[in-house]
Amino acid sequence: MTDPALAACIREILAGRNASDPFITYQALASELGLQPPGTIQRVAAALEQTMREDVTDGRPMIAALVISRAGDMPRRGFFDLAVALGRFPEDSAQHRTAWEAECAAVFRTLGGA
Repeated sequence: MTDPALAACIREILAGRNASDPFITYQALASELGLQPPGTIQRVAAALEQTMREDVTDGRPMIAALVISRAGDMPRRGFFDLAVALGRFPEDSAQHRTAWEAECAAVFRTLGGA
């Protein structure tokens, strides 16, 4: 799969999430995409970054906010770093959880699921 195709598949999978089952882990997303090692999580992360750039450019909430780490209940640091770089989140990491929660709510408003 090319990166644009992978990003499109990811967007389609995430658009099917809903407020009652909102999140998916990076690993579960890679499995749902049928990706095989090596480099599955890195490929997923790169495609998620592409969706983030597209969403910000198009004025949409970042659908990538719905992908979380299995080691925690939020996305990995790279998500927050890019969200800051794109001007969507504040630089102060103490504000990241609040910004992420607001982003998730905006995603579901856009998807019609909240």
